Amino acid sequence: MARIGIAGAGVLGRLLAWRLARAGHAVSVFDPAAGPQPPVVGQIGASAPHAAGFTAAGMLSPIAELDNADAGIARLGWRSLPMWRVIGAALGGAEPLVRVNDSLLLAHGSDRGAAQRVLARLDALPEAPRAEVLTAAQQHALEPALATGLLAWRLPGEGQVLPRETLLALAQQAEGVRWHWGTPITDVSSGRLVQADGAAHRFDLAIDTRGLGARPQVALRGVRGEVAWLHAPGVVLSRPLRLLHPRHRVYLVPRPGGRIVVGASEIESEDRSPASLRSVLELLSAAHSVLPELAEARIEHLESNLRPARADNAPFIEHASGLLRINGLFRHGWLIAPALVDDALAAAHIAAPLETTHA
Repeated sequence: MARIGIAGAGVLGRLLAWRLARAGHAVSVFDPAAGPQPPVVGQIGASAPHAAGFTAAGMLSPIAELDNADAGIARLGWRSLPMWRVIGAALGGAEPLVRVNDSLLLAHGSDRGAAQRVLARLDALPEAPRAEVLTAAQQHALEPALATGLLAWRLPGEGQVLPRETLLALAQQAEGVRWHWGTPITDVSSGRLVQADGAAHRFDLAIDTRGLGARPQVALRGVRGEVAWLHAPGVVLSRPLRLLHPRHRVYLVPRPGGRIVVGASEIESEDRSPASLRSVLELLSAAHSVLPELAEARIEHLESNLRPARADNAPFIEHASGLLRINGLFRHGWLIAPALVDDALAAAHIAAPLETTHA
């Protein structure tokens, strides 16, 4: 059994704490947030800074991400999908936390070229599932609310996770973990975490998953993203949709309670202010062009947040004696987190098999 300290309670931090605690390690987690709960929903605008994982739509879409990511991200995503099924089943809950019901890649006729480029990247990966071209009749059978005249491909095996519910469940079910909320960590080094007030904690292994909070120890930039929550109980949507769009990578993701999350802008800015008029208009106009019945949906919530990214937008794992860093997840956090956690624990020679979560 190892004594392990984790700085950061986002997706990575909570996944690590949950797995390590179930494997019998003594785990302490430090985070500046007031507690494990999601930020308040229902007010237009940005709340206090919080983990980017709470804002994300939670798409598990390695094929669709080939639109703007390399094959390495897709492979991490494919590895992570079955792991998410195991994690979701172990966490349980009234609503399934992980749903694998395929997804659809959509394009308007004018964006046919962009769609073909994405599909060409898919064809270059022999291990990738094949996208299925859908006729108009097949589109209607799968998603009756879709607009007519769209180009559509079914992406097999893709799915989604419920971010807010999953983050809360990971914290609540990580038995034995010592959570230090309201405790920002300013320095992570070999076997050592240092609080903002100077207090230091010693561990066998110190793990840094602070995202942007890891600066300046880690070279990162923040990439702004904005999402809208729509309440549309009359609109039936069974699976995530990804629309190829000239400016944004637009997705529409169904949530319980008749809600649909629409996102996400990708802006090279560290501005944390509320969502901009231009982004909201573009995202919602694109969503309406795909699901015309959204015309009467109500805008329930707008949110902006910053994603931690390196210059190459690729995630990284750094391991040294008594120290483990994982960061740079950019827009792929939920998609690749389980595989990254697996690789990081292997690099640190820490035993925490996922199978122990069946207990």
